[in-house]
Amino acid sequence: MSPLRAASPLANGGVIALADLPVLGRGHFTGALLAEVSEGARIAAYFALPVGEELEVFAILARDGLQQLAVLRTAVGAEFPSLASRCPELQLFEREIAEQYGCVPVGHPWFKPVRFHPSWHAQRDAWGRGCERPQPAVQEFFRVEGEEVHEVAVGPVHAGVIEPGHFRFQCHGEEVMHLEIALGYQHRDAERLLQGGPHPASPWQIETLAGDTSIGHATAWAQLSEALGGGGVPPRAAALRLVALELERLANHVGDIGALANDVGFLPTAAFCGRLRGDYLNATATLCGNRFGRGLVRPGGVTADLTAGQASALHERLQPVARDTRGALELFFETPSVLARLEGTGKVAAEDAASVGLVGVAARACGLERDVRHHHPLGAYREAGIKSAVRWGGDVYARAAVRRLEVETSLALVDRVLTALPPGEIHARSRPFRPNALAVTLVEGWRGEIVHAAVTDAHGRFARYKVVDPSFRNWTGLALALRGEQISDFPLCNKSFNLSYCGFDL
Repeated sequence: MSPLRAASPLANGGVIALADLPVLGRGHFTGALLAEVSEGARIAAYFALPVGEELEVFAILARDGLQQLAVLRTAVGAEFPSLASRCPELQLFEREIAEQYGCVPVGHPWFKPVRFHPSWHAQRDAWGRGCERPQPAVQEFFRVEGEEVHEVAVGPVHAGVIEPGHFRFQCHGEEVMHLEIALGYQHRDAERLLQGGPHPASPWQIETLAGDTSIGHATAWAQLSEALGGGGVPPRAAALRLVALELERLANHVGDIGALANDVGFLPTAAFCGRLRGDYLNATATLCGNRFGRGLVRPGGVTADLTAGQASALHERLQPVARDTRGALELFFETPSVLARLEGTGKVAAEDAASVGLVGVAARACGLERDVRHHHPLGAYREAGIKSAVRWGGDVYARAAVRRLEVETSLALVDRVLTALPPGEIHARSRPFRPNALAVTLVEGWRGEIVHAAVTDAHGRFARYKVVDPSFRNWTGLALALRGEQISDFPLCNKSFNLSYCGFDL
């Protein structure tokens, strides 16, 4: 079998029986994975599942050009050869497997903890050494040696009411030569909580994986459950999911542009966007009773509907909000002093963005056309005809410009759907999950690609539930953006990515 034919094809929101997914030899697996990447595929997820004394490793590959996913499966023992040097996208995933199961990726170029939690393996600590009780990990930071080189440590406790994260800068004067980001302070062991499920608490745990992306993660959960149960979603429910997801995108993109305006001292847009973000959150509350959309999206459809009068009223209510949004953004992007601060700051090269696997706004700002709504559409997005909002330059300006383009797309989508909601039911009956199967679903959250994958056991329960939040990939992009920058540019660069700590920590 040729390497490119070794992977099992799978559609977004698809399911495959484990019996139909061959366990490849390690060499065959490696050759097939690297061949896929060389042909343009990228790593969507990479995770392990204990099976007896071994670990089975699953690689989910996204073939964007073919609008298709592909799956590879192999088995490893107490260690396995690292592929991170040849496929940098894997470096975090391999470290995560080591931390969770004590299985060491031999030859990893930067082997260290990801989240500082005890190994899931009962008899090993995070680095594969036998012990009675897992030992706490000690972070060793990369250091630049030399005269006039100094180190600046920030966090994990910050001045604002924000989540904890630690940033270690290696500087020469004001220039940042290297930034290392240490997270894990928000670790909740979320993936292990989902094992054996679905439990009654599972939907609520899913919605709080990254609180500002409740609808994005709930949609991925619902689509995965529908794949495993073989059920469909009524067109009206799919349309309401789209409205909710795009309102979440609008609230966060508008809020982020307002925060960028605040960071450069441009108060008109900062003040306007703060209020407008609230308007979009309130629109979501009108839809389902919760400003973050919690409780709305469930397997089989949605839990709340709009009457014709309510849909019309919400549509009319959003018209002045859309007008004010366009005015605030136009003022921001047409002010020379603002542009002078954004352009050329915090650049990430396209080849670096592709190499480390950036997704979402961060990727599209580097010229990478990666958008699940375009390449792997599900539900109402199949008819939406989304085009990726791509800009080049990879700087703060490009990331802000991508948000502006996506605001226009989201406004148009919400306007179109609210004026033509399909008739019918909003929920279809759920069915039992398929046993001994793998399901994968991708959703374009407001930060970028969300991946949920699940492997079921013989009883149709979750033997493994894997979540890849876009922040898991994109924190590396922020570290790259600071190289060669002034340390005073860090707040602006950080806000231009606006990544989630808890979405990474899980």
